[in-house]
Formats: sequence, C-alpha cells, structure tokens
Amino acid sequence: MEFVSIDPATAEELARFEAHDAQATEHAVAAAHDAHLEWRFAPFPERARLLRAVGRILRERTDAYAAHMTREMGKPVTQALAEVEKCARLCDYYAEHAEAQLAPVQADTDASKSYWTYRPLGVVLGIMPWNFPFWQVIRFAAPTLTAGNAVLLKHAPSVPQCALALQTLFRDAGYPTGLFGNLFLDVDATGDLIDDPRVRAVSLTGSVRAGKAVATRAGAAIKTCVLELGGSDPSLVLEDADLELAAESCVLGRMNNTGQSCIAAKRFVVVDAVRDDFEKKVLEQLEGWTMGDPSDSETRLGPMARVDLRDTLHDQVRRSVDAGARLVHGGEVPDRPGAWYPATLLADVRPEMPAYSEELFGPVGCILSAADELEAIRIANDTSFGLGASVYTADVQRGERIAADLLDAGNAFVNGVVKSDPHLPFGGTKESGYGRELSPLGIREFTNAKTVWVR
Repeated sequence: MEFVSIDPATAEELARFEAHDAQATEHAVAAAHDAHLEWRFAPFPERARLLRAVGRILRERTDAYAAHMTREMGKPVTQALAEVEKCARLCDYYAEHAEAQLAPVQADTDASKSYWTYRPLGVVLGIMPWNFPFWQVIRFAAPTLTAGNAVLLKHAPSVPQCALALQTLFRDAGYPTGLFGNLFLDVDATGDLIDDPRVRAVSLTGSVRAGKAVATRAGAAIKTCVLELGGSDPSLVLEDADLELAAESCVLGRMNNTGQSCIAAKRFVVVDAVRDDFEKKVLEQLEGWTMGDPSDSETRLGPMARVDLRDTLHDQVRRSVDAGARLVHGGEVPDRPGAWYPATLLADVRPEMPAYSEELFGPVGCILSAADELEAIRIANDTSFGLGASVYTADVQRGERIAADLLDAGNAFVNGVVKSDPHLPFGGTKESGYGRELSPLGIREFTNAKTVWVR
C-alpha cells in the first residue's frame, strides 16, 4: 500500500510514501515501549517544559504547518492558521494544568494513609482522521504524552506530509527518541498493532464503521479504547430566537472546514412559526460562502478533501431530492478538476431521506420543520448519533434546560456554534462514540487510577 498526498483543489499528486513493513513497525513499537519505561518517571516540570516547546514550535512554524493542511486536504488557509494556534493553546493548557489534574487524591479509610494516583498505561495508539490533521493529533497526543505514556500515530492515508511534520515537531521539541512515532499502516497492519501486548490503549477519531472495527479488536484484547466518531448535529431554532444570530451561527457551523467536521451543524430543526424567515436569512448568509482557492486568505469555502468523498455527498443530496427534499441552493458538481462542491441547502427534509438519517460530511445544510419545541426536541434526538447539539432562543434559562436535560448529545450549546475547548470535556454518546478528550477527564483516559493503601 502507498500513502499518496493529492492536492484536492487541483487533483495534482504531491508526494507518495510506502507503508511501513513489519520490521519498521516492530522497531517503532519497541522504541516507544522502551522510551515509555523511562518517560513515566519524568517529573511534571520536565513534561510541561517539553509541551511548552511544542506550543512554541507550532507558533514559529504556523505558516508551514498551515500550508501542509491547505495542500493535502484543501483547508482554507485562514482556517488552517487558526487550527495551528488552537493546537498551541492546547499545549499551553496542559502544560499549566496537567500536574494538578493528575495529582494523587487522598481518601479517608481505615489505613494510616490511602489515596489513588493516576499512572500512565504505556504505549497508546492514535488512529487519526484527515479533516483536522493537526488538531486531532495534538488533542490526543499532548495529554497522552504528558500523562507519561508513549504515542504511536497512525494518521489518515491522505495526509502523510502532515503526519511526518507532526513526528518532526515532537522530535524537535526534545521528546525522547521513540516516544512519539509515526507509522504508515494499512488496515490489517493496524489491527495487528492493536493486538500487540505492548500497545495498551487506542484512541480513534473516525467513522462509525471504523469505530466498530477498532472497538471490537481492542475489546478482544481487553484494552482501553476512546472513540470519537460521526455526528449529525441538530441546531434547534425556536420561535423566540434571534434569527440573524441563528442563521449566521448555523451557516458558520455547517460550512467551516468545508463542512467536514463531526460537530458541524448538519440539521437545522426550525419551528414552523419562523421557518420561512430563517430560510431567507440562511440564504443571505450562504452568499458569503463561495468556492475559492484555499491558499487565498479571503477564501472561506475550499474544496472537499477527496473526490470520492465529494461524490458520496452529492449522491446523498441527489437521493434526498429524488425523495422529495427541496433544493434551495447549490447542489451541482462543478465542471473542474479537484474535489469541489458548492455551499448547498436542502429544505423540507423528512425521515425517508438520506439527509435526515445519514451523516452528510460536506457543505450541505438541511432544514427540518417542527411544529413546536416538543417536536423540535424529538426530531433533534431522532438520530443514531449524539455528538453535538445547539439551541437558539431568547430565553436563556429555557435554552439551558433543553441543552442540559433534553438533548441526547455529549456537547450541547445555547445560542452558539458547537466547538471544542481544552477546558471542557469533548466526546459523544450513542454511535458518536465513548470516552472523553480534553479537560481533566481527557488526560485521565489513558491512565490507571491506582489505589494505594498503607498501614
């Protein structure tokens, strides 16, 4: 198998890499295991020092790293620059807070001294996606390393240059040799790696199908597994919502990263009383999301990451329209090289349509009508996914009640776009996965909460 880097804006091949063979994989696993045996005893000030170095290098090389993302998966350069800075802020967060988050917790028992402590597991495999090729890796690796583990990265095949840049980043920051390793592996070799007894845990961000396969393999080996999978996030727009804010936020949440985000605002669930006005305002917002050269700082909507993904999305749109959805905007494949697809809006979306039940991973928004708040909540939860959700209302207490108690999702926002933040846990429920990243919960996922009892 080869890992090929292709510019989705032009369909030009950029680079090609051979998969690692069994000998190279064994070398990387052994090096990671040996490095962990020393690293697990590194004092927290040293761990924080190296993580701050990662943040510093990210900021020093922002332009270069952003260019990698733009070339390999079409991310508009302004969004790529923001992604690199977000990675650096994550490093700042854990460098400052990791020691306190992993501090021993005292307990009052019959012992003269008893507590629990968070000890690292060992080598952790990260299987990461192409859509946020730096953020997803840093989000996983920074806390995992700072907890005392080693990391092996199996990145998406379409972003090999990003993967190599990340390996170099951790090397240049001064981490011990082997502690962060990149491997180009096919599916079978990845499964074998999960089976390896030196690999103690797995983190996957990807599709539901991939999540089921990894969870099955990790479960059979009785290994910790964190899954962040797909989403079909609803945005509830109630009758008292600020429609300007709701339309702007929904379109931003849907179109950012060319719609290729698990927490994109994929379904706009709008009560009938404001549905027509909301549709008009969404159309006005979409005028600002025209396709353009992703290397241009003025571009907001670039190409999709791959032609096959674009074709899958268009097929979902076409089948939804054939089933009765109303095509309001976009929906036509441009006649040009590359993985281009325009900002698209579907309305009158109902349960029998792909746009209702399937995840649309690209720049396609869908309006679903609801008679009232109760029906809007029912429709929002009528999905196999449960990653993010948002609600727009002038009554903040009403919105908080819906978000906290009634929306079946791991992340629920009121009057704002769903996003990840280092201070808050991030993850989903139902087919969106399990486990949490970010916050104190994220850094503890790949640790052994060990009880110590002393008389």
